[in-house]
Amino acid sequence: MVNLEWYRTFKAVYQTGSLTAASKALFISQPNVSQHLSALEAYMGKQLFERKPKLVPTDDGKLFYTQLVGPLEKLEHLEVSFSAMSKGQPFPTIRLGTVKEVFHTVALSKLAAFPADIVTSFGLTQDLLVKLSNGDLDFVVATQRTDKKDIFFEPILTESFVIAGNPSLDTKQFRALIKKKDLLKAEEWLQQQDWYAYSTDLAIIRRFWLTNFKKRPPIQPRFVIPDMNTILLAISQNGGLTIAADYLVNEAKKEGRIAEIWKGTIPTTNVLYLAYDKAKTTTKKVELIKSLFL
Repeated sequence: MVNLEWYRTFKAVYQTGSLTAASKALFISQPNVSQHLSALEAYMGKQLFERKPKLVPTDDGKLFYTQLVGPLEKLEHLEVSFSAMSKGQPFPTIRLGTVKEVFHTVALSKLAAFPADIVTSFGLTQDLLVKLSNGDLDFVVATQRTDKKDIFFEPILTESFVIAGNPSLDTKQFRALIKKKDLLKAEEWLQQQDWYAYSTDLAIIRRFWLTNFKKRPPIQPRFVIPDMNTILLAISQNGGLTIAADYLVNEAKKEGRIAEIWKGTIPTTNVLYLAYDKAKTTTKKVELIKSLFL
């Protein structure tokens, strides 16, 4: 039967290139490293390294490493996690995927009191959920639900969208049109402004438009920037409009850098979810990570 320590030894030898360096990394003797490696090669019936002054992986060794390293590192991460919890130690490192703006605005101020280390990955929800399914992340703050097998989606935050602009923008005409419920001319006024968008598909703008104007937005954005905090900064310095979540706008409003132009006749909302695999985490860990966003 294969011994898990043979795999650890093989990985260490492959990464260090020598028996001596591997023995130091594993805190075992060099003869034990050599014995593990020989036993693994005998078990597999293939030579994994050429014995030169420096060990050089064979083609079989290279192929075996690429197939082994991912699953082995996941197993080692699991081992560390359970060992720490069983000894009553603080939580081990939590790997969190999230949209950058949500983490920056909602979670950042709570990090000092957070009782665990966090390795954060920023990106789009779809990409992060793939990493979660592959075991490369422990949690994802998702802007949408998907039908991913074994992944549970727990609501943690509801965001409302507003049209945001520079405080110096003259909105008297627009507000008068809204007051008269003349949405056709109000829409024409909005079209005349310079627009910033988060993405070329206008996902956020499209959702707001469909909710309030019952049609797709006839807007051609001048600037597409995949970072809402950067968009709001640009608007505060240059003018223009965008549609953003209210919690992203609130701080800039208080500081007088951004103005809330319109919430819409009908509120446009979106639910954020904490996504995780129930089989790979604990209730205590879930509650801990939720505390960053509630």
